[in-house]
Amino acid sequence: MSEKMLGVTLHAKWDPRKDYRPHPRDIAKKQTYLGSKVWRHPELKIEEHPIPKLRPNEVLMEVKACGICGSDVHMAQADKQGYIFYPGLTGFPCILGHETAGVIVDSGAEAFDKVTGKRFQGGEAVCTEEMVWCGMCRPCADGQPNHCEKLDEIGFNVNGAFTKYVALPSRLMWSIEAFKERYAKEDVFVAGALVEPCSVAYNAVIERGGGIKPGDNVIILGAGPIGVAACAILKRAGAVRVIVSEPEPARAKLAKKMGADHVINPLKEDFAEAALELTHGMGAALILEATGLPEVVWSGLERIIWEGRTLLTTVVIVARADAKVPLTGEVYQVRKARVVGAQGHSGHGTFPHVIELIAAGMDVTQMVTKRINLKQVPENIIKLQTDRENCKITCLM
Repeated sequence: MSEKMLGVTLHAKWDPRKDYRPHPRDIAKKQTYLGSKVWRHPELKIEEHPIPKLRPNEVLMEVKACGICGSDVHMAQADKQGYIFYPGLTGFPCILGHETAGVIVDSGAEAFDKVTGKRFQGGEAVCTEEMVWCGMCRPCADGQPNHCEKLDEIGFNVNGAFTKYVALPSRLMWSIEAFKERYAKEDVFVAGALVEPCSVAYNAVIERGGGIKPGDNVIILGAGPIGVAACAILKRAGAVRVIVSEPEPARAKLAKKMGADHVINPLKEDFAEAALELTHGMGAALILEATGLPEVVWSGLERIIWEGRTLLTTVVIVARADAKVPLTGEVYQVRKARVVGAQGHSGHGTFPHVIELIAAGMDVTQMVTKRINLKQVPENIIKLQTDRENCKITCLM
């Protein structure tokens, strides 16, 4: 094994905005919980890194596939003042990439498979959670690992998977050996790399959103990877109508493939009016905000809640954005509606449930619209700042 490997690395300058109040857990010039307020002038490079050394509780995974996430795009994208778009936990320089799957090549003495209870031996196909929760803080003890007080995130503040090898705590790893019964060769790992974004969608609509009853209407704003994954999950959960708002034709077509019953182009018709008509005036039990553009979509969203005959509508915010939500309290009070935020994918049985769904026939590989190699990752991250035709671009090693 070579002692060096190439990794897609993001650099940025620590230069907090003048009005920024440091987060209590910021580490000056190293990491912050509010990236868009601190990091400036992002730059992507392919650089050499040492092969990571294993701790006793870690496994070494040889990366086989890693998807480009919208978070990767927004970390590398700057506003007019040069600050990155991504608003969350970040620490640079860092190898990007967190939607990943691969093969275990080595394991520490304390690296056990949580399902079998046995030490990982190597050769097993696995995927990984992205959120490195500590398991010891109050949120973790309360069963809320997505909100860990000592959270690290793979590809955000610790080195990620746009490289050859990653060393990760064994508690984050999940076997995808079952995928070999349905997928061939590289598609086992393409599907495995999609477990993470599909789990973000599952956490949003099932765990945080509370799920739905068979026969409910649901509305999804935005047919990016999280939105189309939610289409598949909610249709399997029994939604009678999955209605999607999406102006990009290629993404609209994919949403239909993934389970949407109706796709509305909000640039050509009034989305709220169309949604109310499609639901015969009922509105929706659940609305997923997956655009990151609350200032654009929120007025129509509230009209659906206000005019629809469905009480107790849950609005789930899953898109990450440094933007204010223009919320009208009266709408939620009178209609008994609620707004919840959704972050992450860990805990609550989310990963194993999504793996079971994929192994049982929820074909997520159709989300992948382009396959590339490692050297093509930086240029495609930049292209995705303006390209809305591609849904998911996956790097194969």
